[in-house]
Amino acid sequence: MWLVTTSIAAAGATLAKFVLPKDYKLDFLALMLWGAAVMILIDHILGYEGGGFLEKITDGMVKNSVVLGIAMLLPVFLIWGISLLISNLKRR
Repeated sequence: MWLVTTSIAAAGATLAKFVLPKDYKLDFLALMLWGAAVMILIDHILGYEGGGFLEKITDGMVKNSVVLGIAMLLPVFLIWGISLLISNLKRR
């Protein structure tokens, strides 16, 4: 499900890119999210051993895959926010 959460976030950022001003650098956010979604998809394809392709429970520290997907999105949004701060500081 972390593939689904990342893909939904990427689609949302792509749609928001066309609606919101360019000051928000949503093209950069969408690029990072689509890159993450492609990497997760490749990981799923290469690691597929039969059974469910999208599972709700993981074997790792975070058992819920939706929570894992959100946890994977947090650093992306953090990096995007830092890039917004830096670009705003450069304009002044």
